[in-house]
This record gives sequence, C-alpha cells and structure tokens, in this order.
Amino acid sequence: MPQKRKTQHRRRRRTKKQKEKQRVYIIIAIVVVVILGIFGYQRYRQNQKTDAMNLVQEEHNAFIKKVAPEAIDLGHQYGVLPSITIGQAILESDWGNSTLASKYNNYFGIKGTDPNNTVVLQTKEYTDGQWVTINGRFRSYSDFRDSMKDHAKLLVNGTTWNSAQYQQVISSKDYIEAAVSLQTDGYATDPGYTTKIIRVIQKYDLMKYDKGIK
Repeated sequence: MPQKRKTQHRRRRRTKKQKEKQRVYIIIAIVVVVILGIFGYQRYRQNQKTDAMNLVQEEHNAFIKKVAPEAIDLGHQYGVLPSITIGQAILESDWGNSTLASKYNNYFGIKGTDPNNTVVLQTKEYTDGQWVTINGRFRSYSDFRDSMKDHAKLLVNGTTWNSAQYQQVISSKDYIEAAVSLQTDGYATDPGYTTKIIRVIQKYDLMKYDKGIK
C-alpha cells in the first residue's frame, strides 16, 4: 500500500511538471507569434507605403508624359521653354488633380471674363504678407491642350494692360532665368513660386525637354 501511494505521488509530480512545461511552451509560442505578427505588420505597412509611393510616382510620370509633347510643340511655336510649361502645369493644376484642371481642363489658373466659357471657383492668393481666399473667374476648356496653348500665348502676348509683361520669360535662355522672371513679372503672388518651379523641374529632369528650343 505505501508503495502504491509513492507511485501515485511520482505520477502526480510528473503530470504537474508536464503541465508546467506545456504552459511554458504555450507562452513561448504566444510570444513568438506576437513578435512575428509585429514584424509582419511593420513589413506590411512598409510595403503599403512603398506601393503608395510607387503609385504616386507612376501618376506623376503619366502626367508628364501626357503634357510633354504639347509643351515641346508650343516651345517651337512660341519660344516658351517646355520645362517651364510642364513645371507650371504641375504646380498650377496639382498634377492635373485640382478641380479647375480635372473638371475644366485649365492647367494654369488662366482667368477670363466671359460667363459663357468661365467658371467661378475659390482660390488662394498671397496679399499683404498673408494668404487669403477669394472667388476667381477662370477659363473652362474642352481640352487641356487648349489651356496649354492659351498659356503660351499669354506669355508671348502679355496681358491686356501690358503686352510686354512676360517678355523676360520668353527671352530667358534657361529654366532658372525663366522661373525668376515669372516671379518678377508678376505671374503668381506666391513668394515661393520661383523656388517651387525650379525644384520640380530639377526633380523630374524637365530641362531635358528644352533641347532644341533655343
């Protein structure tokens, strides 16, 4: 009888140790799963971020490919550097995504007065050292190429009050000089306009489209 009790006691101890080992294994397994899950989630987020960046890059490249041929043709016709045309189209239209660009094919914020071919939209202008929101009347086009042509003609012919307003832009020998002239000639009120134009031209190597224009 005592021998039987001793055997049962040993069995209980072995069973207890086995349960403790199982508990340890389960805890280890849970920890491993959690760690792998964390790393897997981080990898997933990183892949998502990379995919999003690649998608944006593809969209940007597609926009440049879309407007570049017309910019080159206009460069030969009017002497406007294609890099400037493309760079302005990018900034003014937010890569073709602004309401004015996506709905009304106006890539340059060109304004008008005729109610039959214009729309009134809110826009921001830099006045007296601060940004203010105003309502502006902008041209509406059936095709984005028409807005690009109007942009080139505006730079060549100037405004109704100053036909020579953008002659410095037209006579500029390179994109840097032209970008500075856009600012000084009053094309945009944004004090950082020149810097933004130059940055986007350099980032996307848009100056390569200027070859043979001047």
